[in-house]
Amino acid sequence: MTGYLGSYATLGLLLLAGAGVFVAAFAANRVLRPAAPADPPGKRVSYECGLDPVGEDWAQMQIRYYVFAYLYVLFAVEAVFLFPWAVIFDRPGFGAATVVEMAIFVAVLALGILYAWRKNVLRWS
Repeated sequence: MTGYLGSYATLGLLLLAGAGVFVAAFAANRVLRPAAPADPPGKRVSYECGLDPVGEDWAQMQIRYYVFAYLYVLFAVEAVFLFPWAVIFDRPGFGAATVVEMAIFVAVLALGILYAWRKNVLRWS
């Protein structure tokens, strides 16, 4: 298919093929499913690690779990920013400017971890 409308024809055929796969999947589901599916006891019960759920459905979580997760993500993502700096550091013209920028960056990280340490966020009790 060449010419101006050839790319549109290719796109149209691809869309038709996708719609055909979609319709075929739903048709296969309708043909292969059981006529009267079983409803064993406990099928509609909430799944909780293979055990029967016990207690209420509301549970209180400690905020420290979220703080630890947030701090981990924060420092992991910021550690990823150190790799491009290490790659660019040896190029001509980037030496002093990148050292100052990375020193500020690491100082902000150190300030954040110091703040978390002083607030006893990192203490696991």
